[in-house]
Amino acid sequence: MSGKRVVRMAELEIDPSQLDAYRALLAEEIEASAASEPGVLTLYAVSIKDRPERICIFEVYASQEDYEAHLKTPHFLKYKTSSERMVRSLSLIDVDPIILRGKTGDDLAR
Repeated sequence: MSGKRVVRMAELEIDPSQLDAYRALLAEEIEASAASEPGVLTLYAVSIKDRPERICIFEVYASQEDYEAHLKTPHFLKYKTSSERMVRSLSLIDVDPIILRGKTGDDLAR
């Protein structure tokens, strides 16, 4: 195990006619990942103001192995398969964290 955290951003554009269904699917996937995968440290999803079809997901995994394991989970595979026709574009960006701080346990969207 490398032990080095994996930090990524995903930028997506969603078919506006399927936005509600996509958001529900994404919420289900993030809830399942956070609840069942110890190596999933952070998953935040936001949309661009006035452009709700533009979604950004910020992801932090404990290690490369945890990230790769996440990609093989039933809930991620369901999300990937079910959202395939909803997603118009997807960019995955590996990033180097400068500083990551936050308060845990809070649903900041509520």
